[in-house]
Amino acid sequence: MAGCVARRALTVGSRWWSRSLTGTRGPRPLCAAGEVGAFPPVATTTTRRHLSSRNRPEGKVLETVGVFEVPKQNGKYETGQLFLHSVFGYRGVVLFPWQARLYDRDVASAAPEKAENPAGHGSKEVKGKTHTYYQVLIDARDCPHISQRSQTEAVTFLANHDDSRALYAIPGLDYVSHEDILPYTSTDQVPIQHELFERFLLYDQTKAPPFVARETLRAWQEKNHPWLELSDVHRETTENIRVTVIPFYMGMREAQNSHVYWWRYCIRLENLDSDVVQLRERHWRIFSLSGTLETVRGRGVVGREPVLSKEQPAFQYSSHVSLQASSGHMWNCTLRP
Repeated sequence: MAGCVARRALTVGSRWWSRSLTGTRGPRPLCAAGEVGAFPPVATTTTRRHLSSRNRPEGKVLETVGVFEVPKQNGKYETGQLFLHSVFGYRGVVLFPWQARLYDRDVASAAPEKAENPAGHGSKEVKGKTHTYYQVLIDARDCPHISQRSQTEAVTFLANHDDSRALYAIPGLDYVSHEDILPYTSTDQVPIQHELFERFLLYDQTKAPPFVARETLRAWQEKNHPWLELSDVHRETTENIRVTVIPFYMGMREAQNSHVYWWRYCIRLENLDSDVVQLRERHWRIFSLSGTLETVRGRGVVGREPVLSKEQPAFQYSSHVSLQASSGHMWNCTLRP
């Protein structure tokens, strides 16, 4: 899998708030704006950010939701760790980690080679490295205000009964890379609002973090492991636009005496440049090892043409694809104006 087409644009949306930075010592309070969950929290690990009263909508105030911790450079975060997403700004809690294989085409190998896939598409041969990702719950109060997402992330999978064609979706679940987590602590016994929070986690003040997995979480993870598992992550940067793609297997269905294999893919676009860009078109080529090649082309993605600016440099969306074989390839062709 590779990325989508990004074209230069001249417009950029303005944000209602401004930031003033002041140094802090000791514990750093984490503040959110407005009514509880009305806006994603705004803070960093090294500075405290205040909303300017001059630009703040009437009636909106800062509320302390926790205290930042030092991000881990080594090791992994445990079940129950509260965090802010460093890119999308939402509050969340770690359910459990995944060890994925990250194929980063921006990292040159010692002996770079070219490989041709069965569809004739040239790509760099890249060896994957182990990287930690986390299954997390998103705070429902922040979901309506994550403008850099096409929808609240959800896990989707097919029913595991042969006689059922049902498609299940569990909203408010996300996969987060280790470096995207800004950990914090809270004295609130229910700091995250999600229907699964209290079903999956139990407050225990003797633990650190003070939220431990219930048996229901362990049973849910074991039962749904095939649909939840994050195994491969692909990443590449072209003209300062970094594209990260994560494929997920959803299940298999029989149709007209043949097998159809369904996949979900999550795509994150990041603008690493100071120039404003806008995704205007997509052009996918989808190759199945059964020998079929499908081309999909159209305006934007999932009905949107996102603008990536310095203020909002990333956009993420998910979609689905079916293959006639258990594996295949998906990539894009670059379009020129």
